[in-house]
Amino acid sequence: MNDALDTLVFQAEVVPYRSLSPRGLSLVIGGMCAVSLAVTVLFWWLGAWPVAGFNGGEMLIAVVLLRANVRARRAREVLLLSERGLRILRFDQDGKRTESVLPSDWLNVTLTERPGRVPGLFLSARGQTEEVAKALGEDEKRDLAEALRGALYRWRNPIFDNPQLR
Repeated sequence: MNDALDTLVFQAEVVPYRSLSPRGLSLVIGGMCAVSLAVTVLFWWLGAWPVAGFNGGEMLIAVVLLRANVRARRAREVLLLSERGLRILRFDQDGKRTESVLPSDWLNVTLTERPGRVPGLFLSARGQTEEVAKALGEDEKRDLAEALRGALYRWRNPIFDNPQLR
């Protein structure tokens, strides 16, 4: 392989936004458990002891869902544009990797508007189409699309600086 043909032109990493840190998750779960325990004790004291089982079940479901949300933080997508092509590396929450390659010569970046929803960012080349950055919001997708279009434009239209012509 020729290293000159594999020069990296653009790189972006798409990571889903998670506002809750592991410490914050512990605090939220602890607070929820404390409030749930207080409600359960109150209802038990009032004679409504079946509430304890339902409240415990709700807490278990809430903790499982919060943990699943934090675990999904590991999922990410990496876009690597080189002269050979655009490599799309996808990592799921378990760390499994899948890879797609689109030829960069005919690569098109399309932002498809969807009424009432976040637009879709599609990359297509020679009959292949891939949707990328599904985890991003509207502004971030527009920024990524513009950055990728700019990188493609600069790669396709290089500025040659010849000192002899100055």
